[in-house]
Amino acid sequence: MNASRCTLLVVDDEPYLLPTLKALLSNDFDVLTASCAEEAEQLLSTCAIDLLLTDQRMPRKTGVQLLEWAREHSPQTIRLLMTGYSELDDAIEAINRGNVYHYLLKPWRTEDLLQVLRNSADKFLLERKREELLHQLQLLNQELEKRVADRTRQLEEANLLLEQKARELEQLALTDPLTGLFNRRALEELARFELKRHARYPSPVSLGLIDVDHFKQINTQYLITGGDEALRGLAKILTSTVREVDSAGRLGGEEFLVIARETDHEGAISLGERIRTMVEQTPIHYGSQQIPLTVSIGFAVAEVGVITDFPTMFEQAAAALAHAKATGRNRCVVRLVTPSPEGAALATS
Repeated sequence: MNASRCTLLVVDDEPYLLPTLKALLSNDFDVLTASCAEEAEQLLSTCAIDLLLTDQRMPRKTGVQLLEWAREHSPQTIRLLMTGYSELDDAIEAINRGNVYHYLLKPWRTEDLLQVLRNSADKFLLERKREELLHQLQLLNQELEKRVADRTRQLEEANLLLEQKARELEQLALTDPLTGLFNRRALEELARFELKRHARYPSPVSLGLIDVDHFKQINTQYLITGGDEALRGLAKILTSTVREVDSAGRLGGEEFLVIARETDHEGAISLGERIRTMVEQTPIHYGSQQIPLTVSIGFAVAEVGVITDFPTMFEQAAAALAHAKATGRNRCVVRLVTPSPEGAALATS
């Protein structure tokens, strides 16, 4: 059947009329015929019928009853009724019950019949086109939603990847690549932050500088790879020795820094001695050899109420470290920081 032509089912119980109507309408429609409502229902159940034109008066089941059945079982079909003047009440009933698009009064004129059917066909084709467009729009919307969902997922995955890379870069920017500890930049930021907190809240804070004794000799005897292994071993000792609230990192070369929160003079002496002893008692395994290590340590302590800054603390810790190295190494020296440099007191352990 031609897709641009509508299928028309004509139902009438007068046998001479069906061939006439089929011959009359075949130029415009693909015409099927039925001589009773039951036969029409069978066709409607098995074929795609676009237009249904039925007579009102038929045996067993009327045209109105057929149209009502068609409305329920083939709602897309355009329904039309042929009726006589004496059956106008039935036509009104058909409009209400069968949702009839148009009715024709018998006897009808050929021109009127063709015009009504052509108008009905136009309506059906427009409605079918509308349904096709709506279906296409639905498919396009589904495709668009899928693309948006896919793109959103891709963007989310890209954002997560960027966030991960940003965290990795940030971690790299704050981490010493050899030991995995904080680097100098991170340590200085942490120390400045801790000193601001110390100035605001009444708690002591200590900074400890740690230097490997005779590190050049280690590099000479065990080569640079051995020196690197010694630094990695020292990093592990520091990590296991300081408290979880403390921070340890590598300033560079063989120098390390410990930020001891809420640690006063006595606490700094205890921490420094614990680090010194642990390093001295823990040789570093390097292949089949063991590298003995000792360290010199200088602590600067800002007690409660002593407001200071990072350069001052670092300078005092460096001075304490220098004193430890000058007086024999493998020692810990602790300095109390006072508001004025002249007030720094020296304590050794």
